[in-house]
Amino acid sequence: MFKKILVPVDGSEGSWRALNSAVEIGEKFGSELEVVNVIQPYNNAALLAVPLDHATVSQGNSELEKIGDKVLEMAQERLANYAGKTQFHLEVGHPSERVVALSKKLEADAIVIGSRGLSGIAEFFLGSVSSKVAQYANVPVLIVK
Repeated sequence: MFKKILVPVDGSEGSWRALNSAVEIGEKFGSELEVVNVIQPYNNAALLAVPLDHATVSQGNSELEKIGDKVLEMAQERLANYAGKTQFHLEVGHPSERVVALSKKLEADAIVIGSRGLSGIAEFFLGSVSSKVAQYANVPVLIVK
């Protein structure tokens, strides 16, 4: 039923709970787990308030990529005993958009996502990533509280 499950992780407790749930589901169905971390680079709108030069922005984005790689390494360690196939992806862009797009690209059968991540107060006002994924994904979405 679920041959391929996409699991976004950001290093938060919520995302680790989602990964654990995906493992349980994956073990029952023999699923492949596709684990993704999405980094949201500095954007131009933020730079209007505090002008930064290109080198500073590039350095900041490079640091975000290192953090994303570290989160994926942590996920890989947590999945060391998982019997099924695992793949790890680092995406750049808006988290909900990248998760939905990657689920289509990978032909995932389901998405398992934590209800709260590391995004903080901005997501409170703009809508949570998990809500947007559930709204726009074309596959079942399990939101783990």
